[in-house]
Amino acid sequence: NQNPYSLLNRTFESGCAEVAMREQVGLFAYAPMAAGALSGKYLGGARPEGARMTMYPGNTRYLGPPNAELATRAYVDLAAKHGLEPGQMALAFVNRQPFLTSNIIGASSMEQLKVDLTSVDLELSDDVLTGIEEIHKRYTYPCP
Repeated sequence: NQNPYSLLNRTFESGCAEVAMREQVGLFAYAPMAAGALSGKYLGGARPEGARMTMYPGNTRYLGPPNAELATRAYVDLAAKHGLEPGQMALAFVNRQPFLTSNIIGASSMEQLKVDLTSVDLELSDDVLTGIEEIHKRYTYPCP
């Protein structure tokens, strides 16, 4: 079962997660970093050279919706508050879901891959998880 799933798109939780768990069909999550948006590198309209959204500007799913930037900023700030890389926190959140089988990371550099791999064994604290849920309540499904 391959669907998008990230901090910016948790729609899989609404109905699909229950069925997936009952039928023992795990989620193979794509875009767990929301095409790189959850790294924070696109905040404020930034378009770094060689970045996915710079190379493919028509892909606005994670940058175009009204609350996308607000939600992303909130997640980036939460990660910083707890001494985490934003991408590390985003992937650790996806990895901890009971319905997840695996996720598709899209690292385009060794530096990104190293950060992504640290998320595998990262246990998010209760404070981080509470912060994530507070942001999700404020900006529910900003990028479905």
